[in-house]
Amino acid sequence: MPAPSSPPGAARVPAAVYVLGLSVFALGTSEFMLSGLLPEVAGDLGVSIPSAGLLISAFAIGMVIGAPLLAGATLRLPRRTTLTGLLVVFGIGHVIAALSDSYAVLFATRVLSALACAGFWAVGAAVAISMVPTGARAKAMAIMIGGLSVANVVGVPGGAVLGQLWGWRSAFWAVAVMTAVAIAGVLALVPRVPVPAEPPRLREELRIYANPQVWLVLVTIALFAASTFSFFSYLAPLLTDVSGLSESWVPMVLGLFGVGALIGTVIGGRIADRNLFATMYAGLASSAVVLALVALLAEYPVAVVVLTGLLGVTAFMTAPALNARMFNVAHEAQTLAGATNTSSFNIGNTIGPWLGGLVISAGLGYPATAWTGAALAAAGVAGVALQVRHGSGRVVARSSAQAVAAPSSSSSV
Repeated sequence: MPAPSSPPGAARVPAAVYVLGLSVFALGTSEFMLSGLLPEVAGDLGVSIPSAGLLISAFAIGMVIGAPLLAGATLRLPRRTTLTGLLVVFGIGHVIAALSDSYAVLFATRVLSALACAGFWAVGAAVAISMVPTGARAKAMAIMIGGLSVANVVGVPGGAVLGQLWGWRSAFWAVAVMTAVAIAGVLALVPRVPVPAEPPRLREELRIYANPQVWLVLVTIALFAASTFSFFSYLAPLLTDVSGLSESWVPMVLGLFGVGALIGTVIGGRIADRNLFATMYAGLASSAVVLALVALLAEYPVAVVVLTGLLGVTAFMTAPALNARMFNVAHEAQTLAGATNTSSFNIGNTIGPWLGGLVISAGLGYPATAWTGAALAAAGVAGVALQVRHGSGRVVARSSAQAVAAPSSSSSV
């Protein structure tokens, strides 16, 4: 049953949505913390750093596959039970990883944890959307994405510090503890949602993929994520090899990006429900400009540091609007909408670093990753333009509530 409508920004968001954001903090910390733990993991398990880096790829691939797979498999299960079960699996995966001395077992636990993480994102996003009016969808998604932003600010650097002090396993134990707290929060505050008399059918939900608007949003999300991570994945060597900063600056600049991401998420959550398409235009276009400036000014450390923080703002300002747009065009298929969002972001997270690596391997240098990101962000702007042209046809002052009330003419569901 669709959520009731209310004026954009006027509705209160229930505490359960904040609990879901807290859960995402634990999930996001795990997803990104290995970036700061690769030397410790490689040295302890006797593998190369590139091999240890495959653990990050394993998680991303698990997220892409796991979101639609688990969304479909759990479609008829009670939502709170599903969320709790996925968190339990996620936590157990980290306990096993912390106890293991085997690279193969660690690899398997990363895939397992990613599957659970993807399922939680898909189901949790649908639950969050169901608990708020349509005019507060972007705000609810901003709270969930905010958990990821805080993970980048606190969780990921914290995991790196734990790894340096007590070994990489301590970071996995810390995530397991955070997951236990999240489980308690879900059980205490997320309401029971009974299985409807007419449970949703997977075949019916799959019809959203006959809607061209869904594919346009999917591609735009992937371009958005790829634009950010084609550059961000290689930020550390750019800072040290091109900008001339010492390695001690890298965690601080990563933290600055996280702070910018948190600010951007808050801004996006506040404005996207009132100006959905305008927010997407502004965020993607601004990201393209910021990335182009990074490429031009890569040799100037102050400029790169400031622009990295600004990129966090512009990129994550866009994310709540993109999420809300997918839920709008998916209409009743809210669980698969959440799954599609998750897969789309992680497709971009996989393609972006790959493209960045290609331009580096071609001898174009680390600044070329920023040019790549700028081009991808510009393509994302074109994706938004196509959505406007073939969908609602209007950009300004278009709330997500209005978008649901007047769905696009191309919709087939």
